[in-house]
Amino acid sequence: MSGIAEKLASNQKQVAISEFFEKNKHFLGFDSLARSLITAVKEAVDNALDACEEARILPTINVAIEKLDTKKDIIKLVVEDNGPGIPQKSIEKVFGQLLFGSRFHAIRQSRGQQGIGITGVVMYCQLTTGRHTHVRSKIASEPTAAVVDIGLDTRKNKATKQNQGREIWYNPDGTAKEHGTEVTAQMKAKYQKGRQSVWQYLRMTSIVNPHAEITFTDPEGEVHHWPRVTERLPTKVEGIKPHPHGIELGQLQRMIAESTDSRMTVFLRMNFSGVSARASKELLIAAEIDEKAKPKSLNADQIRALLEAFQGERDVNGKPVKLLNPPTNCLSPIEELLIKKGLSKTIDSRFITTLTRAPAVTQGNPYQVEVGLIFGGNMPADKPVEILRFANRVPLMYQQGGCLLTKAIESVDWRQYGLDQPGAKGVPKGPAAILVHLASTNVQFTSEAKEALADNGEVIEEARKAMLEMGRGLRKHLEKKKKMAKTKEKFELINDILPAIAKKSADILGKPVPDLAGSITKIMSAVISETETVWNKETKQTDVSITLFNYTSRTRAYTILATWPEKNGAVMEGNETGGRKEATGVWAWKLESLQPGERTVIKYSLSGLERGDWTETDVFFRGAQDVIGASKMDEKFLEEIRRQERALNEPDESDAEEDQHAQPVAEPTVAPPSGQTTLFGGDA
Repeated sequence: MSGIAEKLASNQKQVAISEFFEKNKHFLGFDSLARSLITAVKEAVDNALDACEEARILPTINVAIEKLDTKKDIIKLVVEDNGPGIPQKSIEKVFGQLLFGSRFHAIRQSRGQQGIGITGVVMYCQLTTGRHTHVRSKIASEPTAAVVDIGLDTRKNKATKQNQGREIWYNPDGTAKEHGTEVTAQMKAKYQKGRQSVWQYLRMTSIVNPHAEITFTDPEGEVHHWPRVTERLPTKVEGIKPHPHGIELGQLQRMIAESTDSRMTVFLRMNFSGVSARASKELLIAAEIDEKAKPKSLNADQIRALLEAFQGERDVNGKPVKLLNPPTNCLSPIEELLIKKGLSKTIDSRFITTLTRAPAVTQGNPYQVEVGLIFGGNMPADKPVEILRFANRVPLMYQQGGCLLTKAIESVDWRQYGLDQPGAKGVPKGPAAILVHLASTNVQFTSEAKEALADNGEVIEEARKAMLEMGRGLRKHLEKKKKMAKTKEKFELINDILPAIAKKSADILGKPVPDLAGSITKIMSAVISETETVWNKETKQTDVSITLFNYTSRTRAYTILATWPEKNGAVMEGNETGGRKEATGVWAWKLESLQPGERTVIKYSLSGLERGDWTETDVFFRGAQDVIGASKMDEKFLEEIRRQERALNEPDESDAEEDQHAQPVAEPTVAPPSGQTTLFGGDA
């Protein structure tokens, strides 16, 4: 046995990260020919979107796929953008070095986090075809574009270059390209159609990136175009410091070892978010560390004690140290109106509801859940709903069943909201599509391929709450639609039969035809709301009118509530009826007296919106008599809105007193206008 240990030890050698991924390319999403093509498109498009957004440029992206050799499954992929371009000296690091990037150490929302993506594409192309990837890049300050063929030395994790030079880059119309990047890659891959295809990936990308214009030319030469539906770029995100709740022991040890701070209180406040001056002192008291101690002087037991104080395992006066939530300017949600516009441009439907939850925190990482539901139209009623999953604006197309977002959808009993779901388990069936988006500084995927999100109880519960709220919106829509249909049928029947009977009777008796308004009112015995939301081309505003008809024999009193996109910057104008703000995005008017046979109209306009931003207004009521066309106000729903409002407006300092909820101002009395028209047109 002598010398065996030495012999075995001599056979050990370090493997380069690039060489590892070369042998395990399935980790990066290159595990099948069809998926490899989608992965390549994804990495190139993600880079293009990120570059444009960071440079505050509205993205215009062109994707083209060409079959070079059908028998050998060789495909050429070209992705061009109008981003800021890449300086010539940086091209080889961006495209030819794994784990190189600007986002790995930054705590902020971003599409890419690992620094692997586009270099993985270069490596896969080289591995399957032996061809380098052609890169052309133009920056605004240079007259010509840099061109180079990039490969990868997997043993050294270093780029190899060929055919490096410069050229004038012309657009298809003959004009010179001002700035942008073009990637041309040849790879062994297979183009396919269907739900897991390049077309589907780009379609989904356009939904959650409504500010982007995307054009796709498929191998058959057919051009697919998803236009830009907003000129508003996503909110620019800022990097934040790590939060104590998300710190591991090894990370804390490294931070302390590298610290140059003079005392521990300074170290805690300068290197962590959520730590106020008070909290820094209390953390040190809990950990039994002198606040004047230098970070580098701490021993292993003291560092562990500090971590325990971070995690609430050590307390002060019997309570764990209260820390602030981390800042949320590191997140850039899509927002409700833009989700709605994104869905509308890709899916034909009759009803859309969207919701953006207030930011929350899990394990010290800020995150935000957004959901959307689109119902009706041409979608099949006997098949499972289409699930659209996203993480940081990136579509997730594989491993649907093992994804946290899918589990959140499956946790809801959709039967009570109008969808079919046998046994209240699994994905529901019906003419609908459900969108769920997670925006986070630290998205936890199940693998390096980033196709499914790992389980997290807090995130699942937050997504579930969003689904429930969205489901209630669908149920109210379906109930309102059903009631309105019955009312219309009844009204039309009465208006057809009663006048005919009255005329016939009057002719027989030789008397004039009586006024039937009172009789119709008694027979209808209903209060009806009619809402109209239209875009005014002249004023560039959205005009809203809510009309209430009292078709009962009694005087009625109501509080009418309506939603409006306050969170999206809309301003309510021309609201002569007055009223009050009930919560963010909810306005209320009190109608003291609505006489039998009379109507009242509430009118206002919304400025600060683009055409198509706001197409439907939800109307609610408080009162004894049901209002057909409006929903009974769910006070729990209203309180949830207020809770979200409070979450968004938490004080910056933990020792500051929480603001008391403002008391509503007195509601004005509204006198209903005289005159009456029917709900469906014409005079009563």
